Amino acid sequence: MATIVFGTLGTILGGPIGGAIGTLIGRQVDTMLLGSSSSGPRLTELAVSASSYGEVLPRHFGRMRVAGTIIWATDLVEHSETQGTGKGSPSVTTYSYTANFAVALASRPILGIGRIWADGKLLRGEAGDLKVGGTLRIYTGEGDQMPDPLILSAEGEARCPAYRGLAYVVFEDLDLSDYYNHIPALTFEVIADESFDLEDVIGDLVGDVDAAVSLESITGFTGSGPLADSLQALGQVLPLEADAGSERLVIARERLQDSAIALPEAAVSTSDDAFGGTSGFTRHREAPPERPPSVLRYYDVDRDYQASVQRASGQPGPGEPDTIDLPAALDAATARTLIEQSARRIDWTRDRIAWRTCELDPAVAPGTIVTLPGIAGRWRTRDWEWRESGVELTLERVAPAGAAVSPSLSADAGRANPAPDEPLGTTTLVAYELPLNGTGANPDTPRPFAAVSSPSANWPGAALYADHGDGELHPLGPSGRTRSATGTVTAGLPAASPLLLDRESRLDVVLTDPAMPLVSASMKQLAEGANLALAGKEILQFARATSLGDGAWRLEGLLRGRGGTESAISGHAAGEPFVLLDSRPVPLDAAVLGSDSGRQVIAVGRNDPDPVSAPVLLSGITLRPLAPVHPRRTVLADGTWRLSWTRRARGGWQWQDGIDMPLVEQAESYLVTLGPLDIPVALWSLGAPQLAISSAQLAGLSVLAPGGELRVRQQGTHGLSDPLPLCTLP
Repeated sequence: MATIVFGTLGTILGGPIGGAIGTLIGRQVDTMLLGSSSSGPRLTELAVSASSYGEVLPRHFGRMRVAGTIIWATDLVEHSETQGTGKGSPSVTTYSYTANFAVALASRPILGIGRIWADGKLLRGEAGDLKVGGTLRIYTGEGDQMPDPLILSAEGEARCPAYRGLAYVVFEDLDLSDYYNHIPALTFEVIADESFDLEDVIGDLVGDVDAAVSLESITGFTGSGPLADSLQALGQVLPLEADAGSERLVIARERLQDSAIALPEAAVSTSDDAFGGTSGFTRHREAPPERPPSVLRYYDVDRDYQASVQRASGQPGPGEPDTIDLPAALDAATARTLIEQSARRIDWTRDRIAWRTCELDPAVAPGTIVTLPGIAGRWRTRDWEWRESGVELTLERVAPAGAAVSPSLSADAGRANPAPDEPLGTTTLVAYELPLNGTGANPDTPRPFAAVSSPSANWPGAALYADHGDGELHPLGPSGRTRSATGTVTAGLPAASPLLLDRESRLDVVLTDPAMPLVSASMKQLAEGANLALAGKEILQFARATSLGDGAWRLEGLLRGRGGTESAISGHAAGEPFVLLDSRPVPLDAAVLGSDSGRQVIAVGRNDPDPVSAPVLLSGITLRPLAPVHPRRTVLADGTWRLSWTRRARGGWQWQDGIDMPLVEQAESYLVTLGPLDIPVALWSLGAPQLAISSAQLAGLSVLAPGGELRVRQQGTHGLSDPLPLCTLP
């Protein structure tokens, strides 16, 4: 049989390796002749990185997605961070872990590494950016590569090889927070060659071999075992006849021919046991294999190298079809073409001829294409034997040119859900305090928040710190990955009354990410607190949100000066921050943030070129009493001025029953001043919301401060409110 012939010739020329190749090629012929269901190594789903001792390191060609073998690792490195160490605040220590390890990828040099997947998520993008914290170093396996400095420092020079000839990567301080604090299952897109052919696959494993067979339709190929296994896998879809009859082993000799060789007339044998009788040849057609290969499994490049299947056209036979497992990266159209060609080639090669000749042409060898006198078609030489009666050739029919071309059939790789590969977003930050929220909240604790966001949805969050003004950073914890709806005011907002719905003014803003939405709200929803936002230092609500495109929005139907921010109504300017005050901003630890006048919040994101800092807007508003309202002046019969006002309570926003809200401060106290607040001409400290000034006092005050303004501030537990103008002296 062909196995014996090719195996013998291969051994003669190339020793044991040549014999393995010859036996391999011969086994392909036997497979086609006998209809065996053997189809090479099993193609599995994408494997994951392992660390088994003695595992075979594969050879990769072209571009493939492969799992590596962990060849070195340290114990996980624990990092701790304590938060909440302020007075009266319990401390919380959070732990995170990083890993240092090396992964071997290929036992031959490569060009580089493309994408990396970890637990199915993208760890490294096409642009070479890591999606988590850490450092990646790539060693391509060249003969002059140096030892990795991390492994060298950990193991010492005597135990740290340079792994020359081995392609591997080293991860240093890889953040494991996204992977449940364990080293994830890794797969790598290995870029081994720009292009390759069969001679590259054979490489230096076999000497004196001519195997320049084009594999341009194959994007990538992996050989994870003996060379014979790789050739057998490729031989399932490509005809790889071997000629071991010359000084060099030639694979696919057909490619060296310009045209078919014409054989002479068949020689007649007089031997009783010779074939052909008086004709010198016999022709027959082999029975079709019981399970002809009609299914090709491969790795689809358009589906991130996931295992895919293509089937040959035609009526399926009974039983389970034979499947070809090809450890190669292909597109769907190429895979469909290969299985179609394989199925058609096997059908045509069932036409066999045994031909006897007495004229030995040295150019006729296994794989040679010949023509026969009086018989149509082109024929491939499978083997030959020297006998007393002449040289006996075994020939098989070559598919005609038209039949060898696959029809234009559609090929669909199926729907893929690839991991998004977007650059990591940078961080934007707005820090602020909010007024006391409801009577049930602690009136003695500030309510600081950080609205942390990014222009990109692919933003991993940021670490938050407090700077008390001295440059020292105090951890406030992570921001999380939820982005706040933030932006910038594009035009100054005119002043309006905080007591009425502002139907005239319009607030134009541009959001940080154009994909962020804003929605309108009904009056009932506004009354329940919907669409609360911070613009500069004013808290307001909006009823209508109209998109202007590219992240620009126009907000109308405004309720102004909410939460005691009436003093900021007239201070707007273009460029001030905008924040939607919903559940997305991050509450901060007030004890860690402190109350220093120069305090700032610092955000450090993975893709931020520099830390992002922001002052705390509305600083102190949580503890500051609300300014009194409704000033009144009554002139009595004796000329006395009776001044009165109405107090407000922090957190008492829902005045539902018309009764005064409970006072949040320790005592009710007011400070009335005449003239400048810092150096008043006169000052009254009161325990009730009213002040009486006699006519004589008015006369004296008018002399000291003619035209002076009287203002009142509520004295709270932690500070003074904004002033309320009461009246002006004559």
